[in-house]
Amino acid sequence: MTMKKIKRHLRSAVGYLLVCLKWLLLAALVGCVVGPLGAAFGLALNWANATRAAQPWLLYLLPVSGLVIVFLYEHFDPDGGSVNQVFTSVRERKPVRLRSAPLIFVSTVITHLFGGSSGREGAALLLGGSVSGNLGKVLRLEHRDCRLMTMCGMAGAFSAIFGTPLAATIFTLEVVDVGSMQYAALLPCLLSSLVGVFISGRMGLAPEAFSLQAEAAATPLNLARVIVLGALLAALSIFFCELLHIAPKLYKKCLPNPYLRIMAGGVLILALTKLLGTTDYNGAGAAVIEAAIDGQALPYAFLLKMLFTALTLGAGFKGGEIVPIFFTGATFGCVVAPLLGLPPQLGAALGMIALFCGCTNSPLASICLAIEVFGGRCISLFALACAVSYMLSSYFSLYREQHFMHSKLRIVGVRRIHGIWTESDSDTAHSGAHTESK
Repeated sequence: MTMKKIKRHLRSAVGYLLVCLKWLLLAALVGCVVGPLGAAFGLALNWANATRAAQPWLLYLLPVSGLVIVFLYEHFDPDGGSVNQVFTSVRERKPVRLRSAPLIFVSTVITHLFGGSSGREGAALLLGGSVSGNLGKVLRLEHRDCRLMTMCGMAGAFSAIFGTPLAATIFTLEVVDVGSMQYAALLPCLLSSLVGVFISGRMGLAPEAFSLQAEAAATPLNLARVIVLGALLAALSIFFCELLHIAPKLYKKCLPNPYLRIMAGGVLILALTKLLGTTDYNGAGAAVIEAAIDGQALPYAFLLKMLFTALTLGAGFKGGEIVPIFFTGATFGCVVAPLLGLPPQLGAALGMIALFCGCTNSPLASICLAIEVFGGRCISLFALACAVSYMLSSYFSLYREQHFMHSKLRIVGVRRIHGIWTESDSDTAHSGAHTESK
């Protein structure tokens, strides 16, 4: 090897080390910023749900609390409050405004405090992505680096609030463009996630984890049972996604005024809660998820949770969709699994993970989630359920701005034509898959 080649290799090695050091420092910084924010967000939501449980009369203020949320967004961020903003920011260099962070924080806490049915992880993605993307602008980073900073913030906040750093990392890499993972973001997102979950743990926010009380061997019969359950969960994911997309359209068609719309949604939630005589479907519903994992769930609980969530988010209340997905999948799996010959506890766990996979189109993150939440037991069955749910859920998605790069059925690319994802003629995805044909 000549001296010239040696010098070139040395310069290349030094360049790699400098870039690695740069992102280690930036990712640690992001984790130190969004970790406390994510932990504070999670603790605030825990307080809101506990306070509502102790003070049931707060539910009567749900319609009025909705007016506050509409007022805040109408005056400070008219087009904000959606996770789709973060997807666009990562893909198209459109940074999320910093005001989105406090708005989603306050409005989600209001929704939980007064009894709306929503989650928290989706809101955490917007919270973390908004803060970290703007931090990149303050540090005068290039556009592409700001996009990576946004991804670090998404992973760090998700990990901080849910306690699953591996799933948070892979989900951030996997969810924006399905089938095209930006591996350059792997190290920064992972470090940000690890720092975020460490800080949230120190602040007293416990990670989500369940003890799986039943398991099944990967016999041919059990594999067939899991395939059937995965197919049912794929169908349920399509229905849930479409319900969440249709609900706001119906609200707007019937009530164009956003203030009337959110008040009507609050009244509907209040009326349904009183009609059912239970608050199981208000807030996140963590107690119901735990009961389902223990093998107990009402046959219709998953339908009611979908209805409550669609009425809440469709009306304009804020929060995430992921915990309602966990609720729906766990209760559905708990009820259906015994009919297929599987333990209800295992069915609930499989339903929780596989429905998340079908709704978000993130199979690798879902498998990581199963490992971190359930300790890795029956992981081959979780992976199989996720694979089936991913393939059969087609191109339906929880997120309007999620794009697909490859077909789910063949090794070819896909593109969106008039709102429908169709296979392209080439063997690889084109950049045109990001734009809809006119």
